[in-house]
Amino acid sequence: MKRFYKDVTVVRTDLGWTVQLDGRPIKTQGGKPQVLPSETLAEMLAAEWRSQGETIDPSTFPFRDMADYALDVVASDPQPVVEKLLGYAETDTLCYRADPEDPLYHRQQEIWEPLLTAFEAREGVTLHRVSGVLHKPQAAASLARLRERLAGLGAFDLAALEQLTSLAASLFIGLGALEGNSDAEALWAAANLEEEWQADLWGREEEAEKRRAKRKRDFLAAVEFARVAG
Repeated sequence: MKRFYKDVTVVRTDLGWTVQLDGRPIKTQGGKPQVLPSETLAEMLAAEWRSQGETIDPSTFPFRDMADYALDVVASDPQPVVEKLLGYAETDTLCYRADPEDPLYHRQQEIWEPLLTAFEAREGVTLHRVSGVLHKPQAAASLARLRERLAGLGAFDLAALEQLTSLAASLFIGLGALEGNSDAEALWAAANLEEEWQADLWGREEEAEKRRAKRKRDFLAAVEFARVAG
C-alpha cells in the first residue's frame, strides 16, 4: 500500500489518546476507535506511522498490532486469553529441566531456579519442577491464584503478556517481564537458554540466528508496550 498521508499527530480526547493521520483519527484493524491509555504509547504508535516511506510496510507496526489486538479482541472478552495463558503454566519452560546427570540441568538450575523461586514468592504460589518430559500437573490452588492474577490485568497488559508468554514458552517469564524493575534482556536469555545451549553445542545457522533475533525484538517490543500501556 502506498503512503496516503503526510502529517501524523497525537491528540488527547475525553476517552484517551489517539493517533491522527492528516487530522483523521485512526481506527483499529477491526474498525473500532483506536483510543490509547497513555500519551507515551500513542507517540510510539505515531512513530511507526511517521517512519513509513513511500510504501507502507505492515510488518513494521508491532505496537499498533498489540494495541489493536487489545481493543478488538481482549477488551471484549478477556477470559479466552486468560485460559490460554494458564495453559502455559502446566508445561512452563522454567519447570521442565533436563535429567540431573545432564550438564544442561546444572545450567538450568543456575539460571531458572532463582527466577522461579522469586516468582513463587512474588505471586504466592508453589510450583512443581520436573526432570525429563513426564508431565506433572500444577496444584489446583496455584492455578487458581494465577487465574485470579491474570483476571486482574487490563486488556493492554493481557495483549502484551500473551505475546511475551508465547515467545518465551513461559507464563512465568511473561509475568516477570511485566514487573517494572525486570531485566528484559536477562529474561529473554533465560527463555532461550536451551536453544542457545544447543546452538553452542552443534553450531549456529544463519537463518536460525535471524529468527532468534526477530523473536528477541518482538519480546523486547512487548515489554516496552506493557510498560507504557499498563
